[in-house]
Amino acid sequence: MRFENQAVIVTGAGSGMGRLSAQQFAAEGARVMLTDVNLDAVVAAAEEIRGNGGEAIALQMDVRCYDQVQQAVSATQESFGSVDVLVNCAGGASKRVLGRTEDWHELDIEVIDWGLDVNLKGAVYCCHAALGPMVQQKRGVIVNLSSVAGIAGDGGSVDYGAAKGGIIGLTKSLALYGASRGVRVCCVAPGPVLTRPEMANMKTPLGRAAEPQEVVDFILYLSSERGSFFTGSTHLIDGGYCCGGWL
Repeated sequence: MRFENQAVIVTGAGSGMGRLSAQQFAAEGARVMLTDVNLDAVVAAAEEIRGNGGEAIALQMDVRCYDQVQQAVSATQESFGSVDVLVNCAGGASKRVLGRTEDWHELDIEVIDWGLDVNLKGAVYCCHAALGPMVQQKRGVIVNLSSVAGIAGDGGSVDYGAAKGGIIGLTKSLALYGASRGVRVCCVAPGPVLTRPEMANMKTPLGRAAEPQEVVDFILYLSSERGSFFTGSTHLIDGGYCCGGWL
């Protein structure tokens, strides 16, 4: 029960690692605000947590809309009394999510805007809104999800690689800002993760993709007191994907 009586906001909690993160936080005693642009998915996720004895609220939220982000933070304070942990899981490659197949330079600029807004600006919005209550209570942890694309680049989805690289810079800057205010900020950069079947086809030196639980376990570690000396750091969970010379 590492997170007993703590309030946790998880973005992108309707599916994938966001949903699993919310489930695991709740299983360890946290009161979880699950947010996602997909209302049906996030409601189902929260109902599942409550069915297992956890405490969870579902809220539809588009990370591109700062008013909605602020409302989610305010609702967490009103419902749970604090904002102790923020996990920024919302994201996705614009070409895949929007079903586009053109070369990157042929994409409509709206597609690129979507990728930058969801994968970088949305995290900036969520961090900005959550920092207020965290600074006021003089404690808090933010975990941002980047990607190996933010370190190695992504020639197929340039805006995604750029945004995920920006997440690493955001984490460092916020860690410096938050250190004297009681707020830690860390970043997790996964390689291929089995949140979708096609991820199994992405090779790593270890010969497999990660199980979602392997990534979520580390998110919880960083968020807990056991990770209390981590801040500003980016942690690859990639099975050696970013090591040079293996391809």
